[in-house]
Amino acid sequence: MRKVLIITLLVVFAIGCQKVPITGRAQLKLVPDNDMLSMSFTQYKAFLDTSKVVSTSNTDAEMVNRVGGRIRQAVENYMNSNGFSKRLEGFKWEYHLVQSNQVNAWCMPGGKIVVYSGILPYTQNEAGLATVLGHEVSHAIAEHGNERMSEGLVANGLLQAGQVATGIGTSNKSPQMQAIFQQAFGVVGPLAYQYGVGLPHSRKQESEADHLGLIFMAMAGYDPNESISFWQRMAKAGGGKAPAEFMSDHPSDARRIADLQKLLPDAQKYYASARR
Repeated sequence: MRKVLIITLLVVFAIGCQKVPITGRAQLKLVPDNDMLSMSFTQYKAFLDTSKVVSTSNTDAEMVNRVGGRIRQAVENYMNSNGFSKRLEGFKWEYHLVQSNQVNAWCMPGGKIVVYSGILPYTQNEAGLATVLGHEVSHAIAEHGNERMSEGLVANGLLQAGQVATGIGTSNKSPQMQAIFQQAFGVVGPLAYQYGVGLPHSRKQESEADHLGLIFMAMAGYDPNESISFWQRMAKAGGGKAPAEFMSDHPSDARRIADLQKLLPDAQKYYASARR
């Protein structure tokens, strides 16, 4: 029995491994793209139907679409020029500004993006917003949601994960798939998984999205130095009240800023090229 489980695990990882653009990190991907996109589009529509979506004629909403469009173009140019165009198949980009005091934004698989109005006082300008959108879009490009779901499937049973990996018995309407999808996008799981695997891995994904987002905003012609300014404003707004890093799904503000500063020289090359 143990031998069978080991073989199954090896098959699953052999079938489901791929590399993240730019960073080259190996990641697990078991959920078919069609299922991810179907669940994403359904959840996105349900969210918009129950939220205060700001009219597209609003100045701030226009800015979200304008900056988002430039980030999208930069992403598509890079992906199509570097052999990653398949990752964009089925994308239906959509940007919406939602009236809310939440200081947040997110992007679901397939380019479904929401920016909460509460974050705009901290972005302050288009480059600050590009920092946020570049980061959130990078989660979708790096397929972090699929990776989290894949790990959730493995954690819930190798046989089920193997079925997903081979496309057998997968249903995006099944209660289990829906539950794992929700967990991958923020629903808290068991504490042992949350603190032992989920949160550390989430921090890794957040740092990776920072990296990709910095490059994409630079490619879109936004000064990557503004990313540092944005996160400094966020750190100041937090007033040192952020939870201990090991209990958070995001890197500490200090670590995030330090990591971005190390990446600035590389990002500046793309920024200089975009300005020519």
